[in-house]
Amino acid sequence: MPHAADFDPDTAPRQTMVLSVPYKPGIGDWHAHRRAQLIHASEGVVTVQTKSGHWVVPPQRAVWMPPGERHCVSSRRGYQLTTVYIGRSAGLPTRPAVVAVSALLDELLKAAALAGGKYPRQGPAARLMRVLLDQLPTELLTHEIPSLHLPEPRDARLRRMMAPVLADPACPTGLAELAAAAGLSMRSASRMFLMETGLTPGDWRTQRRLLSALEALIQGESVTQVALAVGYQDTSSFIAVFRRAFGVTPGSMAKVIGATG
Repeated sequence: MPHAADFDPDTAPRQTMVLSVPYKPGIGDWHAHRRAQLIHASEGVVTVQTKSGHWVVPPQRAVWMPPGERHCVSSRRGYQLTTVYIGRSAGLPTRPAVVAVSALLDELLKAAALAGGKYPRQGPAARLMRVLLDQLPTELLTHEIPSLHLPEPRDARLRRMMAPVLADPACPTGLAELAAAAGLSMRSASRMFLMETGLTPGDWRTQRRLLSALEALIQGESVTQVALAVGYQDTSSFIAVFRRAFGVTPGSMAKVIGATG
């Protein structure tokens, strides 16, 4: 299987290619590509961060990254990235997003990764890439999953307000107190937060807790441990909120992660 070190994805001779590369645990460097990317953790769970927020990407999910968007990828465990690089992205989304990876797209990615970036212009690999490109708009435009995204507010005061929650999702300080410490009334903070992120401060804190919980489940922590660590006083409340957001219970998600991580 081709390795990313074999060539630069931005200068590879083919407009579209798929690379599948193993990575060790850790935080990657901030970088950007001239080509658009679909970043899929075919094994493990990763966090992808941009200046506008971060996304936690569990199995059967991928992050769409437009060309030129600076980002970094991290994980607490080793993982396998299967990434599509696309030279022409007209008609595809212009902002990052998490999308579901269908069974069809997953199989296409696996097959295309075997070809690397120097496949012949004519033949089975080239035809496979055309099928992949035909399928991508449907996948990207209809399967976005907002619940896996934590948007970052732009206003410095809102960032100060939520800095304690970002540092510790179990932060017990009330939202009104956090707003006051940042020099804002709760009413102004709520209005600005909704305008900048699409979420209320309360929903943002819940989102922060859920994404942190997802990352903790990757580590193999129990549901009870995770619930307490992210600020819930009882496990049943945590399970209910998690299920509303992700469509499965924390225990079910942990089993999926364990089977693929």
